[in-house]
Amino acid sequence: MLKDAPIIVLDEATAFVDPENEKKMNDAIEEIIRNKTVIVIAHKMSSIARADKIIVMDDGRIAAQGTQDALYSKCEKYRRLWNADKESSCWSLKGSGNNAAYGA
Repeated sequence: MLKDAPIIVLDEATAFVDPENEKKMNDAIEEIIRNKTVIVIAHKMSSIARADKIIVMDDGRIAAQGTQDALYSKCEKYRRLWNADKESSCWSLKGSGNNAAYGA
């Protein structure tokens, strides 16, 4: 990005960022990458939701490709990934101490 390269690869750019700062970081990245080709490798679905083209990989092969809306409506694998990501974003720790448990 500092080099002003025409192609940028972002590999898990927001993987360890908290949700509040993830949005800020994604907004900043979006500003910096304007008019560039960007390849984003991500497991967080929010990192790719606004992409022009999303490629869903399965066992090293392309399982589907398209926009967020197209994939969500037509690709069961993508829909499951999206829903699991959204469900996990609501998880919280319940209880205290060593007996804390994960739950929705």
